[in-house]
Amino acid sequence: MDRIQLSRASASVRTSTGVTRPARLIVAAYTGLVIVGTGVLLIPAATAPGQRTSVADALFTSASSVSITGLATVDTGTHWSLFGQLVILALMQVGGLGIMTLATLVTVLISGRLALRDRLAAQAETQALSLSDIGRLLRGIVVFSLSVEAVATLILWLWLASRYGEPSGRAFYHGVFHAVAAFNNGGLSLYPDSLTRFVADPVVCVTVAAAVIVGGVGYPVWVELRRSWRRPSTWSVLTRITVVLTVALLALGTLVVTLTELTNPATIGGMSGPQQLLAGFFHATMTRSAGFATVDVGEMRPTTLFVSDVLMFIGGGSASTAGGIKVTTFGVLAFVLWSEVRGEPSVIVGRRRIPESNQRQALAVALLSIAVVVVTTLLLLGMSPYGLDRTLFEAISAFATVGLSTGITPALPPAAVVVLSVLMLAGRVGPLTVATALALRSRNRRFDRPEERTIIG
Repeated sequence: MDRIQLSRASASVRTSTGVTRPARLIVAAYTGLVIVGTGVLLIPAATAPGQRTSVADALFTSASSVSITGLATVDTGTHWSLFGQLVILALMQVGGLGIMTLATLVTVLISGRLALRDRLAAQAETQALSLSDIGRLLRGIVVFSLSVEAVATLILWLWLASRYGEPSGRAFYHGVFHAVAAFNNGGLSLYPDSLTRFVADPVVCVTVAAAVIVGGVGYPVWVELRRSWRRPSTWSVLTRITVVLTVALLALGTLVVTLTELTNPATIGGMSGPQQLLAGFFHATMTRSAGFATVDVGEMRPTTLFVSDVLMFIGGGSASTAGGIKVTTFGVLAFVLWSEVRGEPSVIVGRRRIPESNQRQALAVALLSIAVVVVTTLLLLGMSPYGLDRTLFEAISAFATVGLSTGITPALPPAAVVVLSVLMLAGRVGPLTVATALALRSRNRRFDRPEERTIIG
């Protein structure tokens, strides 16, 4: 009897430890990387001659790079030396690879904790690999990431050198930096005006936007599309929701942004029709979590800023370099609402039923994210003289790790800079940590309470 109780107690301890360890690991890894990055950026060699770096600026830049956000309190191209820029580049690369790897490995971990029947269903849904395939999984993520970045680098390098007459070495360096920032949805630029000088250049805009989209879809989805892109009926729920919502949000965002800014002379009002459409598409793509800008965001109309808020909050695909609550979370909640309106007893996506645990996880991530943004916005309103439109935009941009700014970030007081730094880190690891903890904490009850309905609405 004692042996049985001891065995059960040991299993309980292992289960409890297993639940908390992945979440703690994610938070500790990214927090440690931010601290290390801050320390390195405070080294005098990281700052350009004639510039001074405060602790707040170093912390903010490190947090922005690691969380691959793109917000900046100082100009990346002029404030930091070549060494400092390379540190930022490395932080963005590690941050992007890290979040893709952790998110994919968590999928494997979660599927390993399920019962055999549920595990087979999870692997069929996500194309998850077994624990013995982790080495192959990591190699695949690294090769995929570096390959996309290499292609984007090559295009930008050749185009900047031939079209704009930049020296080959400088063009190559700019190509590498912006390719890495684009694929990892970083948004930091070496140009003081971000990419506004290329607003009418389809080669630069489309290359950067394509790298952002590829990085923001997620490695698991691309693996499945490579295998069965001709058979949409066989796609998993993850791939189905990610692909459909990515296309829909890009199209809708492009249309709304272009129409709302069509007559705004401070943004795209004076451009030709094709240029306006290109600028609208680029901005809609960047709101998915990239942060580059080809027009002055601070001059956009309130309607455009609000639409951008919504797109930024939703974000990109799961297990990707994008931020936000993720399109899968938004998609699951949309299907829950649709099923409730139709009176359906189950939530069906394609030919698959979404378990109630997934629905609760999506609801928890969304509501917690809303709460974090609301609290942060209230704090920023009390710390700065700016209005709700700009403050809310900055808060969502930081939480969703987007990096777009209305221009108020460099003028914020140090306390607000620290708040945004914490928010960027929370936005990067928060949704993944919460989802992981909820998934690993799930357990079966041996009994249930009596049911009682309450009034809703």
